[in-house]
Amino acid sequence: MTLEPAAQLTVSPGALEERATLGAAAASSSPAAPVRVEIILNASAGSGDQEAARETLTEIFKTEGHWDAHVSLARSGAEIVELARQAASDDGVQIVVAGGGDGTVNAVASELVGTDKTLGVLPLGTLNHFAKDLSIPLDLEGAARNIVEGETVRVDVGEVNGRIFINNSSLGLYPSIVRHREKQQERLGRGKWFAVLWATVEVFRRYPLFRVRLSADGQEFRRRTPFVFIGNNEYQMDTFNLGARSCLDAGHLSLHLTRDIGRWGLVRLAVSAIFGRLRESKDFDALCTKEVWIETRRTRLRVATDGEVTVMRSPLHYAVRPGALRVIAPKKVNRES
Repeated sequence: MTLEPAAQLTVSPGALEERATLGAAAASSSPAAPVRVEIILNASAGSGDQEAARETLTEIFKTEGHWDAHVSLARSGAEIVELARQAASDDGVQIVVAGGGDGTVNAVASELVGTDKTLGVLPLGTLNHFAKDLSIPLDLEGAARNIVEGETVRVDVGEVNGRIFINNSSLGLYPSIVRHREKQQERLGRGKWFAVLWATVEVFRRYPLFRVRLSADGQEFRRRTPFVFIGNNEYQMDTFNLGARSCLDAGHLSLHLTRDIGRWGLVRLAVSAIFGRLRESKDFDALCTKEVWIETRRTRLRVATDGEVTVMRSPLHYAVRPGALRVIAPKKVNRES
């Protein structure tokens, strides 16, 4: 199987009608009706001082006319979800901003999907995949300026058994690595990156495999595999742009998995990806689809969604929700219209 050609980041005709800049909207509002913005900062995101970030953001929005921004510092995942839920249900709030890594953005976005609220992103995490794919500035002031001057576009989200993901979901190796990493951090107090390295070595030593039956586009596949990866739109799986997306609104999922090729076979595939030869491999399958059903012999599975691991019941039902999320992106993002 091979992936369909990558699409360019486009905006659907319906979304074109709402591509007005938020800055212009604010300027046209009367002083009595400012744009209300709820900013939710993850207190543990990245290595920066989030209290200082709160002060900076408050000052930035204060200097902009017609903006009423309120900044909350969330100290747990549950608090992030609760603050996002409150903002999503508040009729007066127009923009809800997630300040943190991809997990924080996912938590806030999940509460906004299908509503008329617009998501703003302050990429304060380590990897910030979602922000990078939207070309959102990675510095605090640049990202805040994007919220003021950017434009609203609609992007797709994926879901698995009702759980939203904005980037990707996976089974097998990655959820196992996350579980072992968390044990290293909680029980032994090790730093994140050292814990990740140790967990990766431990999981590769065990190299867990599982049998899956996948149904997509009227086709059925049976595999014994170390991992299954499902992306929200197409991921680059070769060259040095590995893991990047050029499109967030093509309305499909990208499915990737390998055959049972052993540890060193998986290493060889990784090397092939770096040198742009992954598509030539017969041990790697890739497919673009709108819906995937995954069944295993296990009744309960660890499933990763945007870096967070939860236990779900088999079968797993993956689907794409086209244009379900409104998000502020830079005006200069290259789009075909």
